[in-house]
Amino acid sequence: MSHEVLRIDNLSFGYTKERILYDNFSLHVKQGEVVAIVGESGSGKSTLFELITRNLKVQKGEIYATSLSQIFQDPYTSFHPTYTIFNQIKDVVTSLEELPMLLESLHLESSLLEKKPHQLSGGQLQRCSILRALLMKPKLLLADEPTSALDNITSLHVMQLLMKTLDSVGILLITHDKALAQWCSDKIIELKP
Repeated sequence: MSHEVLRIDNLSFGYTKERILYDNFSLHVKQGEVVAIVGESGSGKSTLFELITRNLKVQKGEIYATSLSQIFQDPYTSFHPTYTIFNQIKDVVTSLEELPMLLESLHLESSLLEKKPHQLSGGQLQRCSILRALLMKPKLLLADEPTSALDNITSLHVMQLLMKTLDSVGILLITHDKALAQWCSDKIIELKP
């Protein structure tokens, strides 16, 4: 029986009394499961991740999350501009044993790791963000538009790689791409603005 890696019970949150994003919202993600959150801009998709990572405070309800890592929609904001990619990876992971295999799976040259974020293209940096998230060995992977900076072929390879991690991970995926959500998800939750 797969165990829960994320449990949200009766969540309520709004930025103002007039703008309530979540009212008694519940969501459970188990290991081996992909749950997709879809919706237009302003529907609260990214806010949900901010609540799960405790960057925002829950107003009512409970959130339980196991060890997690995150793939950010904008990779340029997820890396410090003055340090090499390798330094920013080795500072947060316990083992680099899978690094060569993941570099190959993500079609990344190892030499890119010695560069600083501004020296990489958006697609290369997004794949470095995915590399770092996977090397952190999370139980819960928060993936916010993980393929938005990638071309179609690379997007497919990346999603196939993420699907291969499901024996040990549960994935909460934010996407505007309903076809992608239908292809890879066990459950789809649509948020309305």
